[in-house]
Amino acid sequence: MNPFTFSDPLLEQLLQDDAPWGDATTWGLGIGEVRGRMEFRVRHAQVTCCTEEAARMAQLRGLSLDGPVLPSGTWAEPGTLLLACTGRAADLHRVWKPAQTLMEYAAGVASATAELVAAARRGQPQVAVACTRKHVPGAKELGVKAVLAGGASPHRLGLSDTLLVFAEHRAFLEELPAAEAVARLRRTWPERQVVVEVADEAEALVWMEAGADVIQLEKCSPEVVARVVGRSACLRCSPIVAAAGGVNKSNAEAYAAAGARVLVSSAPYNAPPRDVAVRLEPCS
Repeated sequence: MNPFTFSDPLLEQLLQDDAPWGDATTWGLGIGEVRGRMEFRVRHAQVTCCTEEAARMAQLRGLSLDGPVLPSGTWAEPGTLLLACTGRAADLHRVWKPAQTLMEYAAGVASATAELVAAARRGQPQVAVACTRKHVPGAKELGVKAVLAGGASPHRLGLSDTLLVFAEHRAFLEELPAAEAVARLRRTWPERQVVVEVADEAEALVWMEAGADVIQLEKCSPEVVARVVGRSACLRCSPIVAAAGGVNKSNAEAYAAAGARVLVSSAPYNAPPRDVAVRLEPCS
């Protein structure tokens, strides 16, 4: 499963950042023209991610791929071959570390996402998991691809693509009624859902009655989520109830079992990298 591949300019930037004036060691040793082979293998079990980018980096430096590339989103046991390539030692060394670290960090997020999704679906098999935009700054492509590879979806890609009303927005509305705020958004963006983040059950009820499409409960307990879900079921147009704030694999099952249809989390972005082993050797 490869949801998308990074653009060539971005991959070139990653490669150029690591060797802006070439590889001093390879040049100094005079081994740049020696042909070799490089293998990337899983060292720790993981959900693979960004293998396609690693392969494309190899191609951008004139290396030939040896066989298929294990797709992003694949569960891989230790020792599994991710990809292999051949070419000049100078090019192998330029690709080695950027490709390795990209796959390691992406696999860390993808694996943590898969663990979170698995925990949530023990509570409710149909629950959706969405990861926030609190990825490492400058690494949106990695974060989005890893989340998708792990079986979740992006909560929102940025301020331009969704309507999410925070308390920080409502502070500027003065005395405007909740129903009028929802209506104002619908007049401006008639094809989009109105999502409202609330801090407790009372706020949830106000915005449910105002017609919000999604009620996002921030840092509320599973018990509060269950009560809000129960109250939403009594409305003519029942909103989606999402749980957010502090959601992780240790409590995801409880939130899903409480009836939340969406779990919103940033936890996977804090996952450690999953090691990828690299082997380089000369070949004829």
